[in-house]
Amino acid sequence: MVDIATRVYNHKWKIDPIVRSLIDTDFYKLLMCQSVFRNKPDTNVTFSLINRSTRIPLAKLIDEGELREQLDHIRSLCLSRGESTWLRGNTFYGKRQMFRPDFMEWFENMRLPPYHLERNGDQYELTFEGKWHEVMLWEIPALAVLMELRSRAVLNGMRRFELQVLYARAMTRVWEKIEALRGINELSIADFGTRRRHSFLWQDWCVQAMIEGLGTAFTGTSNCLIAMRREVEAIGTNAHELPMVYSALAGDDTALAQAPYDVLSDWHEEHDGNLRIILPDTYGTKGFLDRAPDWLAGWTGIRIDSGDPAKGAEIAIDWWNSRGEDPKQKRIIFSDGLDVDKIRELHAQFAGQANISFGWGTLLTNDFRRLVPGDGLAPFSLVCKAVSANGRSTVKLSDNPEKAMGPMDQIERYKRVFGVGQQEAIQVVV
Repeated sequence: MVDIATRVYNHKWKIDPIVRSLIDTDFYKLLMCQSVFRNKPDTNVTFSLINRSTRIPLAKLIDEGELREQLDHIRSLCLSRGESTWLRGNTFYGKRQMFRPDFMEWFENMRLPPYHLERNGDQYELTFEGKWHEVMLWEIPALAVLMELRSRAVLNGMRRFELQVLYARAMTRVWEKIEALRGINELSIADFGTRRRHSFLWQDWCVQAMIEGLGTAFTGTSNCLIAMRREVEAIGTNAHELPMVYSALAGDDTALAQAPYDVLSDWHEEHDGNLRIILPDTYGTKGFLDRAPDWLAGWTGIRIDSGDPAKGAEIAIDWWNSRGEDPKQKRIIFSDGLDVDKIRELHAQFAGQANISFGWGTLLTNDFRRLVPGDGLAPFSLVCKAVSANGRSTVKLSDNPEKAMGPMDQIERYKRVFGVGQQEAIQVVV
């Protein structure tokens, strides 16, 4: 097992780059990329880094030259033969050849497009512009680089024994969480922590700990590189990015109201089984389900990613019942701001009503809260989102107004079109 503290103490990025592979990314990005490659190949999209936690002065903490070196390194990456073989030949969600030959041929020859980086006060403005299926692959590695460079900046002044003690404490914390989860009967939990991880080595350690500590209750990881190396399932379906861009492309209010369902119609043609998971909260869960076509009720499950998770699950169960579906045959995946207590609470409440799963993110792979002076390693809310498509602004409403994004006039328009009324603001837990 890697001695992480020693590796951190001896960090030289050319030996130990933050992102070391194009598949050091979340599985859902590759699934969505193939869908976009097939359905929207000529759409131009701009992605932008957004630091929701403005108290973290990234441009003060992170040297611009070092950031550029890491980003330039990512642009030099291409698929290795082994990675290509894994993607082409492995079984994902029970299906072989999940990735089509034409997509794989493109991906094997792809290099990430240029980035645009500027400093604006204490923050960085980092944007990516180009064909949607190319620039979308910047999201996860860009976040991973900023998160880990921030960690390295804080750790840089620490001595060898300080680092050993720090990581021993962090490992103990993770292991105590895993031990607490062992008592949950029929638990199903996956690692969703790539985008805001402390570091690649730490995420890999956390996955190994989950494998040993939870056995079959641990269903896999969203990180493709770690899934390949540790021989566990790659987990993921789709994200808000798809309806956000489809909606931005809509020509009028009627087309806008239909756009989130057009997304899933395209997905329906490509995937079946456990990949047919609805993410309904982009423009409000209840309204989305109330207006949903009947064929969506036949999908395998739903992912709850914002708002009050218990309320979201109750809405989903009521919806299935109203459409003549048995909720006990459906899957509910919770994935927003989870930690042990919330996992326990939600499992206890809904385990008998549906098949319950959890995607455990930041508080698995980046819980260093209160372990250094000034709490300098506490996780923070950093996102990289599609902000425009073919020159039109994207909008996300969410079930939590604290997560809404887009121009205010467009937010109000989307609320009107999708019938979103008063929402309860909930503190964002990274």
